Amino acid sequence: MQKLLKRGFVLEKIVTVIQARTGSSRLPGKVLKPIMGKPLLLHMFERVNSAALKGTIVVATTTEGGDDSIEKLCADNHILCYRGSRDDLLDRHYKAALWQQADAVVKIPSDCPLIDPKVIDKVLAYFLENDFDFVSNMHPASYPDGNDVEVMTIKTIEKAWREASKPLEREHTTPYIWEHSDKFKIGNIAWETGLDYSMSHRWTLDYPEDFDFIKIVYEQLYPSNPRFGLQDILDLTRLNPSIFSINSKYAGVNWYRNHLDELKTINPAQTKQIV
Repeated sequence: MQKLLKRGFVLEKIVTVIQARTGSSRLPGKVLKPIMGKPLLLHMFERVNSAALKGTIVVATTTEGGDDSIEKLCADNHILCYRGSRDDLLDRHYKAALWQQADAVVKIPSDCPLIDPKVIDKVLAYFLENDFDFVSNMHPASYPDGNDVEVMTIKTIEKAWREASKPLEREHTTPYIWEHSDKFKIGNIAWETGLDYSMSHRWTLDYPEDFDFIKIVYEQLYPSNPRFGLQDILDLTRLNPSIFSINSKYAGVNWYRNHLDELKTINPAQTKQIV
């Protein structure tokens, strides 16, 4: 069993949960779309699995019939799979963590197939080295969108699971935590460059143009370097502005835009409406 020290006490087990489903309204089946002959979810699993501190990885999908294909993909590739609520992702994450007897839970959405394993390790190392209940690189964000990492103790997600009542708190898993600094010790990792590309560089998957962008990035970088990282993508898009522009109209568009009247720690500058 993995044993890591967190501020002097033993942390027995980290569980990294990749949330995934096929029922996306804007891009159905997006996580199973093939790139370089492999479903995108498998590419993402490889990237997360390259992180040294990721612990045990679980793909958490829904009990909907359409997600049988995700469970089968996981079984065929010896990946742990948990099935739970479609809309209550807080419940899905918490129950997946309990299933694997986690001491700490990492949340990474499946719409981040370009995530850099080094970013995962940086966030987890900061969590382990400090006395926080919750650490992310998103509050505030600075990395290119699509490098989302959140980690919390099992007691923290359990408290949120028991107390969170708003639909957005259940659907998005962690808002109850990062919206309540009075109840939780919150930490954040900023991009070491001092830059903020969170609203200008979109590497996440939600729209057809996002898939086109991600597909080209993989086709350009994966054959020669399967473990390509953040800097490799930046270099590629700087040299090829046409690649950068494929999905640039959606840069800065995120789910916050629909809840600005409910989120007290998010301001309009942290999201953008679709034009």
